[in-house]
Amino acid sequence: MAKRDIRFFNTTGPCNPDMHYMLPPEERLVGAQLHRYISDQLYWVLHAPRQTGKTTFLQSWARELNGAGEVAACYVTVETCQGVSEPEKAMPTICAGIQAWAQATNLPVPTTEGKPYHFQLGDILRKWSALVAPKPLIVLFDEVDVLEGEAMISFLRQLRDGFADRRVGIFPISIVLVGMRDLKDYITKSKGGIEPNPGSPFNIKEDSAVLSNFHNEDIAKLFAQRTAENGQQITQEALDYVYEQSQGQPWIVNSLFKRATMRILEQDSTETVTLDHIKEARQQIILARETHLDALAYRLEDPRIRKVMETLMTGEPDMQLADSEGFRLTLDLGLVTIVNGTPQVANPIYREVLARQMTYGPQLAIPQPAWEWQKNDGTLDMDRLLREFQKFWQRHSEIWEQKSDYTEAFPHLLLMAFLQRITNGGGQIDREYAAGRGRLDLAVEFNKQFYIIEVKIIHYYDSPDTVKEEGLEQIRAYRDKIAPLASAYLVIFDRRPKAQQLPWNERVKWEEEGGVTVLGC
Repeated sequence: MAKRDIRFFNTTGPCNPDMHYMLPPEERLVGAQLHRYISDQLYWVLHAPRQTGKTTFLQSWARELNGAGEVAACYVTVETCQGVSEPEKAMPTICAGIQAWAQATNLPVPTTEGKPYHFQLGDILRKWSALVAPKPLIVLFDEVDVLEGEAMISFLRQLRDGFADRRVGIFPISIVLVGMRDLKDYITKSKGGIEPNPGSPFNIKEDSAVLSNFHNEDIAKLFAQRTAENGQQITQEALDYVYEQSQGQPWIVNSLFKRATMRILEQDSTETVTLDHIKEARQQIILARETHLDALAYRLEDPRIRKVMETLMTGEPDMQLADSEGFRLTLDLGLVTIVNGTPQVANPIYREVLARQMTYGPQLAIPQPAWEWQKNDGTLDMDRLLREFQKFWQRHSEIWEQKSDYTEAFPHLLLMAFLQRITNGGGQIDREYAAGRGRLDLAVEFNKQFYIIEVKIIHYYDSPDTVKEEGLEQIRAYRDKIAPLASAYLVIFDRRPKAQQLPWNERVKWEEEGGVTVLGC
């Protein structure tokens, strides 16, 4: 394919340097020594969240190896085996993938006749090693973690069985297994949750490498490719905002740039990309719920992940969180990260999308307000809105909570759903939440005005006065950081059993404390 005069930012599938702006993905490999894996004939594992560049790296590396002419490199995806636990179905599919790559790259095509499934993969790799000799064979297996149960065990066992004989003409000298999770995790899954022992069917890996996110300078270098091709510039504050919102997640970075340069501005435009363009791109991404974000939101149906997100949303300490399978899964998926020892959602865009997903059901169930929620000047009447929320909480919270999948985070989610129902289309809500913070912070922006809201919970072990004083200190600090002149509201939900027995006129409160409106619910 001829190289295009003007490339574009890619968000669908692997990157192609002739069509897409891209950075060499191998530069983001952490814990990998590519040349040594070949020279020392080693097997290794690469894991990273989806759409971070794993497949781009594998296909790029395979092209590089084959182009050098010293080895024969094969890229095979086992994604077509997703959900297949029967090895008699999975092994022929994987072997067909090997044959398809061989045909597509003009390499000799190995056959699979006459072998039962539990020898079929090993047999085709031996035949192929002989066919490509005197070149050594390198095999790059992508999406390995889609295999399940006995199919996974058979796959790994056949690779291990050939490991001792690996050499030119006999068996692949180097193999990499690539997926979202480390090898130990999907062996454990395949064995019904049992931890692998030293005799597990793939105890021969040299390293477990990861693919990191972009750094600040990577994002600047990526856009600089467009500047070099058509002269379009981008402001530094726009670049900084891209990093802030994405935390370097490659798909988000490319998506922000793509929307700014191909939808908000024309594809051949040379107008400078500004902070406003990137902010508009961010909002479009969130509202469009593109496949990448939708797939992450879908993960909330998993009770293990839902429990982790609830802990982050409430900000309550949980000593068992880090040891849970759900937490390890959210890390592998790239949903959650650890910053300064604190678990939190990986970036602000994920934080917004996940919060919207968790509040989507209640939001649809909340009726369109019949009362005036805007002032005559078009700004939000936040006092009226929150007083109406107190009424709504009084009338509906007990029944709705019984139907909710969330318990601890129910007050937070219902308040956010109520706010989202009002501000949709006319404003936005920025949210900050992380484990151990003990609160949820919201910055509502409507018609260029900010409103700061903090949510706190009184538990059975808390003192109401202590919770209020702590909340007042926290919301003032948050307001100073976001918008020092904004109206501030501290919303406190008393979840103590004895408080639930009080009449509503004693539970619902409204008072002013040093420039902050304090609501009791």
